[in-house]
Amino acid sequence: MADSYKINVIIGGRNYPVSVESTEVEQGMRAAASKINKLIANYEDNYAVNDKQDVLAMCALQFASFIEVNKVLKEEEKDALMTEISKLNSTLESYLEK
Repeated sequence: MADSYKINVIIGGRNYPVSVESTEVEQGMRAAASKINKLIANYEDNYAVNDKQDVLAMCALQFASFIEVNKVLKEEEKDALMTEISKLNSTLESYLEK
């Protein structure tokens, strides 16, 4: 297992120490923190929000729903591809039987 090291990321004005295993993971953590901070700013600018926890909950919901929607879409794409492959197999089998 690779050695890990600590970095600090700031989310919503608070500092969080995070252990990472590589510079790629560090870049991903920093990019994620940046996206969260932009989303926080967007919610605070556009909605009447009294509590930072509410803003963070909405951020979490948005990111989690994005992941879940993509899972559903990928599954639908997979199903559509399998249907097309089945059709091609049937066509090929019909052709080979002649």
